[in-house]
Amino acid sequence: MMQWREGTVQQVRGRWPGAVEYAVQLAGDDGDVVRALAYTALVGEPQVGDRVLLNASALLRGLGTGGLAFVVAAPDRLPADPPASEGHIVKARYTPQQQMFMAVDEQDSPHHAALTTGPAAAGDLLGLPVIVADLHSALPAVLAGLRTERPDARVVYLMTDGGALPLAFSRAVAGLTEAGWLHGTVTVGQAYGGEHEAVTLHSGLLAARHVLGADVAVVIQGPGNVGTGTTWGYTGVAAGEALNAVGVLRGRGVAALRVSDADQRGRHRGISHHSRTAYGRVCLTAADVPVGIVDDEFGRLVLAQAGDLVDEATGDLTLREVPVDGLDAALRGTPVKLSTMGRGLDEDHAAFLHSAAAGRWAARLLSENAVG
Repeated sequence: MMQWREGTVQQVRGRWPGAVEYAVQLAGDDGDVVRALAYTALVGEPQVGDRVLLNASALLRGLGTGGLAFVVAAPDRLPADPPASEGHIVKARYTPQQQMFMAVDEQDSPHHAALTTGPAAAGDLLGLPVIVADLHSALPAVLAGLRTERPDARVVYLMTDGGALPLAFSRAVAGLTEAGWLHGTVTVGQAYGGEHEAVTLHSGLLAARHVLGADVAVVIQGPGNVGTGTTWGYTGVAAGEALNAVGVLRGRGVAALRVSDADQRGRHRGISHHSRTAYGRVCLTAADVPVGIVDDEFGRLVLAQAGDLVDEATGDLTLREVPVDGLDAALRGTPVKLSTMGRGLDEDHAAFLHSAAAGRWAARLLSENAVG
């Protein structure tokens, strides 16, 4: 159930493309000051002193939204209507904050012809390497590994709708784009706010290749994955479906492993059960599984687990051993903060190292002229 609160904007705490964070004092006897996020495309930019209506449900329950309430409206300062658009694809459908976009794949899009002729019409990615990961936190590490060998690669990020729907929630994407590490973004399904919108992951991948000119694509859900501790009840299961899409479209799937040497939950120790299920049981096609080679007890555990995953997989998975020299330095040079499940690089080094190994493997596919 949604828990409403009313408050008054006290100050601006920070901003990045598409979002502004505020300190808001709640109305009532307590008058607590909370952090609140406003998506500017939805509610405009409230000013200090403005009355705002908040969705405080997750904040009050202590859920993993970063300790934030969300601005639903500034009723005394409504934003102006956006410029007229011919787009008619609705996202966040049938919710009070649904929005209408020009999707890259709809009939009136200027890119419609590019997706209905030539290789795109045939559903052909022409061997495009596509790195798939479970957690959004893997994105900067994947790019760090890729850039150790191909800093010139044109990378497009596709955000699926398993976590946050607004791309603007991700400060990592904003920072990586500003730094030139990302060259385009596509939001697919119900996710929205990318440089381009797409109705499905399949059309989004084709747009990444044939509209945005990607050398490499990265597919990961937005921040805030959901898990239940059951085999199938987690949003990252869609990583396996993403690899199936890559296979159908004749791309080169690269399965980035979710690994941890710090998570105390047994199901996530070493290679997470999320990767084992998504890649081992949901993926039905060919894909590469890169593993960073680390000569210590934990590294050997991960390698053995990866071997079991590949041997027992339903799809045609191939284990790829990747050297890790230089990856630590690359990770320490990322333009955005590294954090996964509240842990930084030094607290869960393996998590980022194996994501970086997937990026390095994709770079080597490029060097082998995998993209036609």
